[in-house]
Amino acid sequence: MVPSASKAGLLDRGIANLPGIGPAKAELLGKELMIFTLGDLLYSYPFRYVDRTQFHRIIDIMPDQGNVQVKGKLVNLVVKGENRKKRLVGRLRDDSGAALELVWFRGVNYLDRTFKIGEEYVCYGTVQEFNGRLSIAHPEMELANTGQSEAAATFEPVYASTEKLNKRGLDTRGRRKMIRGILDRLSEADLPEMLPAYLVQELRLISHSAAVRTIHLPGSQAELDAARRRLKFEELFLLQMRLIQLKVNREAKVAGYTFDQIGDRFNRFFHDHLPFQLTGAQKRVLREIRQDLGRGIQMNRLLQGDVGSGKTMVGLMTMLMALDNGFQACMMAPTEILAFQHYESIRAYLEGMDLTVAFLSGNVKGRARRAILEALAEGCIDILIGTHALIEPPVVFKNLGLAIIDEQHRFGVKQRAKLWKKNLPYPPHVLVMTATPIPRTLAMTAYGDLDVSIIDELPPGRTPIKTVHFTEHRRERVFGRIREEIDKGRQAYIVYPLIEENEKLDLLALEEAYDEMLHKFPRPAYQISVVHGKMKPEDKDYEMARFKNGETQIMMATTVIEVGVNVPNATIMVVVHTERFGLSQLHQLRGRVGRGAAESYCILLSSVKLSKESRQRINTMVETTDGFKIAEADLKLRGPGMIDGTQQSGILQMRIADLAQDGRILAVARERAKDLLQRDPNLRLEEHLLLRSYLDRHFSTVKGWSLIS
Repeated sequence: MVPSASKAGLLDRGIANLPGIGPAKAELLGKELMIFTLGDLLYSYPFRYVDRTQFHRIIDIMPDQGNVQVKGKLVNLVVKGENRKKRLVGRLRDDSGAALELVWFRGVNYLDRTFKIGEEYVCYGTVQEFNGRLSIAHPEMELANTGQSEAAATFEPVYASTEKLNKRGLDTRGRRKMIRGILDRLSEADLPEMLPAYLVQELRLISHSAAVRTIHLPGSQAELDAARRRLKFEELFLLQMRLIQLKVNREAKVAGYTFDQIGDRFNRFFHDHLPFQLTGAQKRVLREIRQDLGRGIQMNRLLQGDVGSGKTMVGLMTMLMALDNGFQACMMAPTEILAFQHYESIRAYLEGMDLTVAFLSGNVKGRARRAILEALAEGCIDILIGTHALIEPPVVFKNLGLAIIDEQHRFGVKQRAKLWKKNLPYPPHVLVMTATPIPRTLAMTAYGDLDVSIIDELPPGRTPIKTVHFTEHRRERVFGRIREEIDKGRQAYIVYPLIEENEKLDLLALEEAYDEMLHKFPRPAYQISVVHGKMKPEDKDYEMARFKNGETQIMMATTVIEVGVNVPNATIMVVVHTERFGLSQLHQLRGRVGRGAAESYCILLSSVKLSKESRQRINTMVETTDGFKIAEADLKLRGPGMIDGTQQSGILQMRIADLAQDGRILAVARERAKDLLQRDPNLRLEEHLLLRSYLDRHFSTVKGWSLIS
């Protein structure tokens, strides 16, 4: 039975209801952490725990040891520097006789008033060596006697906070006090069990109520592990339930055109015009698509594959299926360069087949634009390829049956929805493509309501790219490798990082690098193209065209060439200041070479001094060219929220689950969700009523990718 509103009401009350909070502090919690109700506070879990029984002696601490907890006396505290360079420097000494430097760069005046010389503190933070001294920047500090008396449990929770919250007493200590106050007032009815009893029993999970209490006040590591396991499964299970429901509902409600013919155009292309043999992965994906198109339900399929895996060919052959069934097809790409590249390659593939392929972008104007729009509406254009210009109101198809969206994460929900509505009575079938490999756990979550196809092998004849790492002091050797490739008649990319915070400095650095390159590669023997984001589109296109046509041997660019440039003759990619690029970005850049039969190279040129994370990224790039392995590594290093294109309606704003670590839990959660919905699609059974109520109340805002209202 669903709990009554009165019983469920405690956690819905505003945060200002707590003693000592009031309207001002409540408003601050809302602004800083999106905490508005007692429920928001209770379900904002600790991000780590401090074992208050374990302390390091300062004399035993090693540089770069990581996080340590020490207890000692604050023997010195002084403000140094002025204005923006102001910092607070303290010195903590323990009973080993050794001292540790503590440094704060923010909140200096407030902290200087807060800390007392001579008092004993418990200090927690990451130890580093600076100027020969052990140091912790922005350590967590708590009076030792207060911390010990308050820590009834071994594990003390630590909550996310901000400087503004800390100043108002809403730091970790303040949050602990507030949450204990809530837990004391809660009854079992306030924390009802939304999972069916049989599922809790089968998976040997502790109850929801016990898990929520334990996550804030664990008595042991075993208790904490049990609470985490329960809450992680619950979070992932509920999300998968919602995503699978969306998919089931869409398939029940959104009819689609039935493509039951594989006719002359497809077969003629396959037998007479296919320039190479399809890989096993391409054939498998085409079978999956063909099955979708014959069901009478709108297809919504995500096609992911590494750079050069042959997604465009799969897209083209899917468009031929649409044509064989009497429909038009379109392909939309995020940039004019990429869209025009698709247009050129598809037109070349279809040469001699008596099919009309047209290109449309914002730069196609006047009489040419009118002619395309008229021919499209009359059904005289079979395939239209272009940019977001395809979704503008004047673009009317006679009978659009298939829409392909390349690099779909670069388009917003509203943009995609406009393309969905380009045909009546049914929406076109949709195939979305991405060259950014998505880890399995992320795909199950971010795109959990889509069918997913993966092209996981490269076409034959593609020579693997050799990736090497050089530091700045081997710069001359890098220039030598570029010269060797150019002397063979090849071309080279040199890519520089973009400093978005300072475009003037960015362009200045590029100009200085250009002067250096002119010195190393003088005219007229060598010609250089320069491309960056501040150039006019026509100037950028001109320079890219010069490089593509072989008029220049070197392309110096910022990351504008990450997607969309296809020059098979380019065999060497140099990424300058590699440490300033993300893994996904590096992999996309590397994919600009190795597009022909000649052996290709990617040189990662970095500073000598590298952070641990930068070194991990570079080592990953050197060790593998597998985009999916790189995506998994990226997920572990950066987390899901930072991977391009995965933010969708708050899907990935997890409270406790970690997609980089919890793949097994996610797989079990998805299978159990599928089983449950197969058994009870509308959640009508008595044992599922509470689950249905919870999903309707808390997951109604999750839209997914396939269902656009």
